[in-house]
Amino acid sequence: MKAVTWQGTRKVSVENVPDPTLQQPNDAIIEVTSTALCGSDLHLYEVLGPFMTPGDIVGHEPMGRVVEAGAESNLNVGDRVVIPFQIACGKCYYCRKGLQTQCETTQVTEQGMGAKLFGYSQLYGAVPGGQAQFLRVPHADYGPIKVGDELPDHRYLFLSDVLPTAWQAVAYAQVEPGDSVAVMGLGPIGQFAARIAKHLGMTVFAIEPEADRRAMAARHGIIVHEPGEESLTAIREATDGRGPDAVIDAVGMEAHGDAQSALGKFAQLTAQFLPEKISQPMMENLSMDRLAALYAAIELVRRGGTVSLSGVYGGQASPLPMLTLFDKQINVTMGQANVKRWVDDILPLVEDAADPLGIDDFVTHHLPLSQAPEAYEMFQKKQDGCIKVVFDPQLA
Repeated sequence: MKAVTWQGTRKVSVENVPDPTLQQPNDAIIEVTSTALCGSDLHLYEVLGPFMTPGDIVGHEPMGRVVEAGAESNLNVGDRVVIPFQIACGKCYYCRKGLQTQCETTQVTEQGMGAKLFGYSQLYGAVPGGQAQFLRVPHADYGPIKVGDELPDHRYLFLSDVLPTAWQAVAYAQVEPGDSVAVMGLGPIGQFAARIAKHLGMTVFAIEPEADRRAMAARHGIIVHEPGEESLTAIREATDGRGPDAVIDAVGMEAHGDAQSALGKFAQLTAQFLPEKISQPMMENLSMDRLAALYAAIELVRRGGTVSLSGVYGGQASPLPMLTLFDKQINVTMGQANVKRWVDDILPLVEDAADPLGIDDFVTHHLPLSQAPEAYEMFQKKQDGCIKVVFDPQLA
């Protein structure tokens, strides 16, 4: 089959690789009909090289049809399914608590990390990912989300990651109808976090440097601003001088905008060019994130408010303004999205003919899998208005 493989920092290629096979009775194999490019994939592309091996199959936002079903998979050949990005058993202590990203059955204990993820480095189990024509799905008796045949793929595809991640970001923001929320960054997660908060009755502000991303959010009733102190002042003034009740950081470890972010970028990139025996411990113990978005969130949120982190962070030595966090009594919530916890809330909105979350206004590029290298570069450089790329693996 054809699959997108990691080959080095800022380098992916589409290669012929062996077809996946059933390995456990609760496995399934799906033929991938749509698979998306995620902002988290760019962390592999740019930062997390020390934990990658050339040839790793990437991608964690797939859906498709079951072509082989293990005897204990609870699936049938022909079922149409969306595959959550994490691999969870559904039975352990953490799964029962709705914390599927901490699944005890699939935890990557040798790395000290949580549940295995599709296509996401040694840190998360080095499981072959979903930017491919076929995908082996472990724990298929629990993970796959069965969906109907009436709607096109793009209405369901984002149940794999983007929509639950955005929904959790809003839920973790601890806000109610009538409250105010600011979203830092209007990439895929930020777009939907802003729309979900708006749908749930909040006043939503967003800060984003790219004009096309601001324009997309504005179409859905979001009050958009460019980065800068003037925008922070304007949002404070619009919230009685206090700042919003919550700020969602949808940017993560590769933010731009201040001296610390420049230092963090230097540290991140330096690690890419060191031998693995040095680079992995350096990333695990001494790495720093680029924190411009997080710093701005902490500055902007009102006293006693919440900063909800949905952007991925990975630095173990990132400096935080603890005095400010303590003095302002800021709540900080975070974590990988627990997909199955939120699906029942989101699925009715996905299937609603009125499209209340504007899913039809989200995908900017539909491409064959063969164009993955160009798509990664375009997405990373924010070219051609690229906000969300969906690949069709059957056009590889």
